[in-house]
Amino acid sequence: MKKFLALTLALVMALSLVACGGGSDTAQTDEDTATTEDTATDETTTEAPASADDIPDTMTSEDGKYQVAFVTDVGQLKDKSFNQGTFDGVKLYAAANGLSYKYYQPANSSEATDDDRYDAMKAAVDGGAEVVVCAGYLQEAALKRAAMEFPDVPFVFIDGYPLTDDDGNVLANVAGISFQEEQAGYLAGFAAVKDGFTKLGFSGGGGGTNDACCRFGYGYVQGANAAAEELGVTVDMNYSWEYGATFSASTELQTMISGWYANGTEIVFACGGSMFQSIAAAASANDGYVIGVDVDQSGESDYVVTSAMKGLSDAVQWAVGHVYDGTFSEIGGTGTSLGVKDNAVALPTAEGSWRFETFTVEEYEDLYQQMLDGTLVVDNDFSKLETTEWSNVNLSII
Repeated sequence: MKKFLALTLALVMALSLVACGGGSDTAQTDEDTATTEDTATDETTTEAPASADDIPDTMTSEDGKYQVAFVTDVGQLKDKSFNQGTFDGVKLYAAANGLSYKYYQPANSSEATDDDRYDAMKAAVDGGAEVVVCAGYLQEAALKRAAMEFPDVPFVFIDGYPLTDDDGNVLANVAGISFQEEQAGYLAGFAAVKDGFTKLGFSGGGGGTNDACCRFGYGYVQGANAAAEELGVTVDMNYSWEYGATFSASTELQTMISGWYANGTEIVFACGGSMFQSIAAAASANDGYVIGVDVDQSGESDYVVTSAMKGLSDAVQWAVGHVYDGTFSEIGGTGTSLGVKDNAVALPTAEGSWRFETFTVEEYEDLYQQMLDGTLVVDNDFSKLETTEWSNVNLSII
């Protein structure tokens, strides 16, 4: 089986296969509050660091310009999930190639408007960005405006898709990078049921309007149903978008999930960035379990059994690499969808991250191989979720 390897190598081969603190008018950054320990110079070594955690989040360049920019999604930069996984790719590429880098958080936090996001993108370009990485589907309107205004600047739209100008012309300076989250969700749902969990939950971000989370959830139900069918059992699943619109932790979310655990739910897929914090807290208080998302979140809580991962960091490095090797035109103006075939979605199998008790790594690898060779195809049309008659899942949509 193909392990979850760096996309910077695998995606080169796969490319031919895929169709693919300011005010309201000022982007916020932590530059003014950076400590000595958090500050680097633009004399960055070209030797790749051991991990993104070894690279400071902020740096100071000698000329005041920052070549690789990141505009965050809603939620915290260090969310141990979507934002952090994406920014890790920015830091790793910049550090390995001696480039300066900076992150920009749109003003007004979870209440950020399209204007706030545009201001952050403009600040990045004005600050010398040679490429701007934008995270999350909420960036669409602002990114369209920025890409039209700065046609010579390449933008990487993570969890995104091709964009067009007001006349319907494709914006060639925007590369849309998406993932086949339904595959990762399927792996997590299948593994959980095969490991003996019969009362499951799904709590998703974006309020049900985020395609990535919708694909995760739909795949999760498919995987749980398939495993239950194999075992000849029926499982129960609570499924909700409540309190997830902003992807943020909240007391309301924690209270809801605590209620699920108290009423018998055994494991919840925490599918929404910083929402993880509330769900993990509820699990800890109720001896429940959690499935993480986007990155391996096993280090964040002893109650995490597995994580439905996608290769955010590797995808960013691959896309930014196209800017600096002069081949951005190959991905600009197109949509690239990454999945199992690209080593871009998986469950973590490393010692300490694999916490299933009966479902084995060998069984997982066999399932993964079925996806890889096309024997198992996971549907991505999440509009079917509520109309499907699930044979072995009692689905309760809340």
